[in-house]
Amino acid sequence: MLDLSKYVKQGELNLLVKWKEKYIGDAAFYKRYIYLALPMILQNAITNLVSFLDNIMVGQLGTEQMSGVAIVNQLIFVYNLAIFGAVSAASIFGAQYFGKGNHEGHMHSFRFKMYATLTVTALAVLLFVTNGTTLISLYLTDATGNGATDAALQYGLEYLGIMMVGLIPFAVNQTYSTNIKETGQTMIPMIASFVAVGSNAILDYLLIFGIGPFPKMGVVGAALATVIARYIEAFIVIFWAHTHKEKNRYLAGAYRGFGIPKEEFKAILLKGFPLMLNEVLWAAGMTTVIQCYSVRGLEVVAGLNIATTITNLFNIIYIQLGGCISIVVGQYLGAGKLEEAKDADNKMIAFSVFCCAVVACVMFLIGGGFPQLYNTSEQIRKLATSFIAVSALVMPFCAFSHASYFTLRSGGKTVVTFLFDSAFTWVIIVPLAFVLAHFTGLGIVSVYFFVQATELIKVVIGYCMVRSNVWLVQMV
Repeated sequence: MLDLSKYVKQGELNLLVKWKEKYIGDAAFYKRYIYLALPMILQNAITNLVSFLDNIMVGQLGTEQMSGVAIVNQLIFVYNLAIFGAVSAASIFGAQYFGKGNHEGHMHSFRFKMYATLTVTALAVLLFVTNGTTLISLYLTDATGNGATDAALQYGLEYLGIMMVGLIPFAVNQTYSTNIKETGQTMIPMIASFVAVGSNAILDYLLIFGIGPFPKMGVVGAALATVIARYIEAFIVIFWAHTHKEKNRYLAGAYRGFGIPKEEFKAILLKGFPLMLNEVLWAAGMTTVIQCYSVRGLEVVAGLNIATTITNLFNIIYIQLGGCISIVVGQYLGAGKLEEAKDADNKMIAFSVFCCAVVACVMFLIGGGFPQLYNTSEQIRKLATSFIAVSALVMPFCAFSHASYFTLRSGGKTVVTFLFDSAFTWVIIVPLAFVLAHFTGLGIVSVYFFVQATELIKVVIGYCMVRSNVWLVQMV
């Protein structure tokens, strides 16, 4: 009788070798990937850590102050994502222009970013000035009748009025920083961010609580600290870029004219508009989901604020690893190295998911300790702990869908990413959150779990789209 066991074992060994070759890189690969990603991860880690400390300090003032600030930050989150969308639209081309060595094309993408971010900023200021009260009030449901929502509204308006002053430096900084990162120089934006967040942390402490000669300003002090820090960060990045033009060749002649060749402008706009629209609609969708949760009371808003702040500390891993995918793959595509792009993408996605599985375990185990640092009620702390646990469970799936999104985006498939991200949010997530929050007796934690679990659907869609290779396109 023929012994098939050795052939079965050999087949299994061959499959293992093929799987390893496809999804696991060598030391040189990870060295390059980590070298690119680590500054971006550290930059965002410090930024989110300071946001966490800022959140704790504001939380010491009271639940109403913390909730008012949290609501405004949720609105500014939509603006931030609109800015990211505006710069990302041109960054698709910028990474490929740099990979091809076309510095003039890279310069035109820089100009496009500047025009787009300043336009978004002007529209945001107009919206906040004319509708600030209405927008904040959407998140305030007085479930107790103790007047806490009125107080939260006033604190929110004070905070918003000052935060608007910091929108312009944020927009300009993103324009410069993204172009710098496209050249592979991720250290400078990281250093600028470190200086800014350090300044923010110190000023937060001094201005919120009134230490030494500084007046006690509460939420106004928190806003002032953030605005000052944004100006510091923008100044560092801009100053370095213009004093190191040999490393930033796209700046040569960037301000000697204002035009963008018609064909290039059209190409960026056609490819980029779905991306810009996607970021805005996705952020608006997530903000709408929060508003759905808020009908369950101010305690839910406060608990979500704490949980989101803490979750963001852990999410930076998959967010920045995903961003690196768009840079590395975009450069390969721009150079016409399609097989190298595919190979690198497989390995980076696998690495991202693995890292986030580890991070998720850590977050699940220790996340519940963070809400105890807040000066708020035990009910709010328990809600925050439960929200953090749910977020930890879905994090590895978020890592995969996020990596898939950036893979598709690197190849200019912006219409596909629009459907993958924004359309999914508004067709699936928002209606589900609305129905469960308004028309069921489910507890808010259960509602949150079912909404977060929709990420599994995106994983399946993302897997199919990446496997189809529709993104393997050289655009420039």
